[in-house]
Amino acid sequence: MLPENPTLEELSAFFAGDKFATEAAGCRIVEGSCGHAVCEMELVQGVHYNAMGGVMGGAIFTLADFALAVACNVGEAPTVSISNTIEFLSAAKGSKLIATCDVDKSGRRVGFYTVEVVDDTGRKVAKMCATCSR
Repeated sequence: MLPENPTLEELSAFFAGDKFATEAAGCRIVEGSCGHAVCEMELVQGVHYNAMGGVMGGAIFTLADFALAVACNVGEAPTVSISNTIEFLSAAKGSKLIATCDVDKSGRRVGFYTVEVVDDTGRKVAKMCATCSR
C-alpha cells in the first residue's frame, strides 16, 4: 500500500505495473495523494485516434481509469472499480489529455470518485463517475 502523500517517484514505480496504461497508451502520473490524482496522456496520431480522426473513446477512458486507480489506491486498502459511467462531452482538440480524479466519498468498503478529462486547450472532453470496492 502506498502512503497518503507518496513522492512522484514512488507513484511511478508502483503504477509501472499498469503496462497498458503506461506503456501502450502513454499515460503518466503528474500528481497523486489520497483521494486525488492528475494524470496525462500525449495524443499520438495513429495510436489514440479512430478512423474518423477523433480521439478514441477507449483512449479517453483508459486515461480516466488510470487517474482513478491512482486516486483510490493511495493511502487506502487495495481498491478496484466495480461500476463506471463515462460521458463524452466534446471532441479533444489539443495534443494532450489531462485527467483529474477526486474522491466524492471514501468509505471503509466502498468509494465514490469523479474524474474530469480536459485537453490542453482547456476543452472539457469527458466526465467519469466510478464506484469502487476495497
